[in-house]
Parts: sequence; C-alpha cells; structure tokens
Amino acid sequence: MKFQILFFLLLLTCMYPSVAQGSYENCCLNYAKVKKSIRRHIVSYRMQETDGGCNIPAVVFKLKKSKTICVDPRLSWVQQVVQKMKE
Repeated sequence: MKFQILFFLLLLTCMYPSVAQGSYENCCLNYAKVKKSIRRHIVSYRMQETDGGCNIPAVVFKLKKSKTICVDPRLSWVQQVVQKMKE
C-alpha cells in the first residue's frame, strides 16, 4: 500500500513539469520584413503587448490564406492599416 502511494506521488511529480511546459503563448519573436503591398491581403489583426511570455510589441496581421505575419507597430503604414481597420 505504501509503495503504491509512493509510486503515485512520484508519477505525479514527473508529470507536472511536462504539463506546465505545454502552455506556450502564441508570441511573435521578431518582425517580418514585408512590403507595403501586403496590405491588400490583410484580413484581420491583433495587437501583441509585452506582457507574459511575449517580449516585443507587435501587430499580428492575419492574411487571406490563413498566414500570419508579425510587424513593427511603430511603422507608419502599419499604424495606417490598423487605424483603417478600426473604422
């Protein structure tokens, strides 16, 4: 009986780190270098803030073919696109 409890506790201890590591955030790690002409393919966007596991601010654009790109929010054309999509 004691062996079963000890084995169970050992099993839980081994499983805990793998469960904790499985929760990755969907973060941009760097900016894509894209041309302004990409604008016509943008479907939606989301803002990435520098909190949690994300270490750079970014605008994440979702494109027509379910692709995503991360761009620098300080770029003027990016700000224009975001402003247009808010309207």
